[in-house]
Amino acid sequence: MDLATARQHIHASFERMRVLYQKPVFDEWVILSPAAKHGGVLAYSGPRIEEFRQKLPSDVEPLLHQLAGRNLDAGDFEFTSAGDGTRHDALVRLGAASYLVCNNLAKSMAEIRQDPRWLKAQVAFVELSERFRSDPLEV
Repeated sequence: MDLATARQHIHASFERMRVLYQKPVFDEWVILSPAAKHGGVLAYSGPRIEEFRQKLPSDVEPLLHQLAGRNLDAGDFEFTSAGDGTRHDALVRLGAASYLVCNNLAKSMAEIRQDPRWLKAQVAFVELSERFRSDPLEV
């Protein structure tokens, strides 16, 4: 899959999640490729474009800590309950060298999961991850 198609799938899935959850599940997301130029950021959607790059190392830390020692394949994902505020809540491996990192700036995953509508919304998230499992992002 190319980057433009990946962005379309992510946007459509997050919109579907918003409808099922009746409010945004994630209001910020980024596609990262550590080897890419511009600090590894391939795409960003969210309200804090100006400060995002500066805070990225500390904001992604809870997820990286949780993933330490694990090897993810395309389509694999992880959530962290330690992602409050600007710290990221979820990660999906999109391809050999790319990741989707998701965040809700107002709620942690623990708070999101307390709402029973999360059960329906997570179906859209899993379907998104399966898209990348069957057709990984190539950058």
